[in-house]
Amino acid sequence: MRKRVGIGYQDFEEIRMKNVFYVDKTAFVREWWEEADKVTLIARPRRFGKTLNMSMVEKFFSVDYAGREDLFQRLAVWEDEKYRNLQGSYPVISLSFANIKEDDFFQARRKICQILTNLYSKNKFLIEEGILDDKEKLFFQSVSADMDNMTATMAIYQLSLYLSRYYGKKVIILLDEYDTPMQEAYVHGYWEKLVSFIRSMFNSAFKTNPYLERAIMTGITRVSKESIFSDLNNLEVVTTTSKKYADCFGFTEEEVFAALDEYGLSEKKEEVKAWYDGFIFGERRDIYNPWSMINYLDTQKIGAYWANSSSNSLVGKLVREGSPAIKIAMESLLKGETFSTSFDEQIVFSQLDQEDTAVWSLFMASGYLKPEYAEFNLESGKMEYRLKLTNREVYFMFQHMIEGWFGKCREVRNAFLQALLSHDLENMNDYMNDISDELFSSFDTGKNPSGKTQPERFYHGFVLGLMVELRDRYYISSNKESGFGRYDIMLEPKDKNMDAFIIEFKVVHTRRGETLEEAVKAALEQIEQKKYEMVLRDRGISQERIWKYGFAFSGKNVMIGEAEGQPDKKLF
Repeated sequence: MRKRVGIGYQDFEEIRMKNVFYVDKTAFVREWWEEADKVTLIARPRRFGKTLNMSMVEKFFSVDYAGREDLFQRLAVWEDEKYRNLQGSYPVISLSFANIKEDDFFQARRKICQILTNLYSKNKFLIEEGILDDKEKLFFQSVSADMDNMTATMAIYQLSLYLSRYYGKKVIILLDEYDTPMQEAYVHGYWEKLVSFIRSMFNSAFKTNPYLERAIMTGITRVSKESIFSDLNNLEVVTTTSKKYADCFGFTEEEVFAALDEYGLSEKKEEVKAWYDGFIFGERRDIYNPWSMINYLDTQKIGAYWANSSSNSLVGKLVREGSPAIKIAMESLLKGETFSTSFDEQIVFSQLDQEDTAVWSLFMASGYLKPEYAEFNLESGKMEYRLKLTNREVYFMFQHMIEGWFGKCREVRNAFLQALLSHDLENMNDYMNDISDELFSSFDTGKNPSGKTQPERFYHGFVLGLMVELRDRYYISSNKESGFGRYDIMLEPKDKNMDAFIIEFKVVHTRRGETLEEAVKAALEQIEQKKYEMVLRDRGISQERIWKYGFAFSGKNVMIGEAEGQPDKKLF
C-alpha cells in the first residue's frame, strides 16, 4: 500500500513515525562521515531537503536518540554494521537560522541570541550534574536574548566544552540555513553589522573549537570567505557544481519516476520532467525539485509550487533594480535562450548592486538558472558558464514577477503601448508620466534616479520592463550594435509590414541647466548620428516603417519626442 503524502514535514522522526512518503537519503550520513571533513558547508536551493537531512543527521548521531534504531531500519544507512554502531553516539548541537528574517540588526541579533538561549535551556541538566565550576555556571546563566557580544559569540564554543566534558566525546555541530539572516541583512541595509557579529561567532564555534568533532552548515549561497569565513581554513565548501553529495538533496529522475509509478501517474512523466526537472548538481543532470514533486504527488495537478513558496524578495529586487544588461539577459532567458557569463560561485553581497556577475552567481546558487555548459577560463581565472532558466516552473515565476510590477497600472501601461504603436505622441507623454508617478517609488533603486550613480540604467530597465508585453509581436533588443554605436532599445517587428521602433534615453543634467527638451533633442540626434536604423534596413524594414523616439527623464518627470521627418500618419 502506498504511503500518504505529507506536506511540510521537516522533522525526520516525525516522517518516520507517521509513515508518510519519504525518499531515502540516509546514504548521505555514510558519505559525509567517510569524507571526514572537519567543517562542511553545503549550498543548495531553498526547499531541497536541507532541513530534513540535517534533522536526519541529528537523529542518527545524537545521544538523545540512542537506541532509536527504529528510525533507520530498512533504510540505506542501516545496511552497514559500522554505522549501526555509530547511531546515537555523539553529543549534537543543532540550530537553525531559517526564521531570522528581520528588518534591522538589533532584532536579528536578538533572535540569534534567543536561539542560543534555547540551546542552553535544552541542556540545563549540565548545571545540575555538577560538572561546571562557579565561573562556568555564571556564564551558563548569563546566556539570554540580551547578552553582550562576547557571551553571544562564545556561547556555542562554551556549550561544546560542557557537553564534551559530560559525555567524554567531542560534539557535532549542525547549523541549518546559515545565510538566511545574511540575505535579509543585505535587503534591509545592515550587512556590515551582522557580518561582524556572525564572523566572531563562527570563528569560535568552527575554527578555534578543540571540542568540535565535525560540523555541517547548510544554506542557499556560498557567502564569500572574506566576509564571514576569513578565519576558517578548515572549511569544505560544496556548491551546486561540486561532485560531493550530488544526489543527496533533491530527487533523482529514478526516484521521481518510481514515485510516479507508485501513485499511478506513469503517463505524466514527460510533463513532470518539463516542469520540475532541470537542476544540475555536480555531474548529476537529472535532479528534480523535491518540494514541487511532493506537492504534485499530493494534488496530482501541475502547479508552480516551489516558485510560489517564497516571496523571492531578493531575486525580485535584483532584477527590478539591476542593470539593463540583466534585464536584457532575462528577456533572452524568457525566450528560452541561453547566455554566457563568467563568475566566481562565492557570493559577495556588497557587489550585488554593482557587478552583474554577482547576481548571476546568486541566481545559479538559488536554483533559478542552470549551467548548460561550464569551463574554466584561464585568462580570467574564473569559471565560464552558459546559463538557462532551470525549468518551466521558474519561467512562470519570472513571468509573473515582471507582470506583477506593472500590474497596478496595467491599464495605463497598455494605453501607453497603444499610443506608442499608433504614434500618438501626446498620449505617450501623458501615459508615461502617469506610469512614472505611480511606479518610480517602488521601482527605484533607493538612490536618486537623476543622480550620478548610473541613472540611465534605472530608466532603461524601467522602460524595457514596460515593453515586455509586446514580445509576441516584436523582437525586443537592447544595447546591441547597429550603425556606429549601440542603441538603447529596438523593437523589430516579426511581421515586416509593421512599424519598427528605435528608442534612446537621456537623463537631464540639471547642474548644467539642461532642460527636458534639450535632452530629448540630444537623444534624437544620437539616433541619427550613429545611424541605428541600419540593422533594421539590412533586415528588410523600409525607412518609412522606422520610428525614432527620444525619452528624457528628470526624476519622475518624462518627456518623449519623435524624430523630424517621420510619416505624418498612424500606420498601426
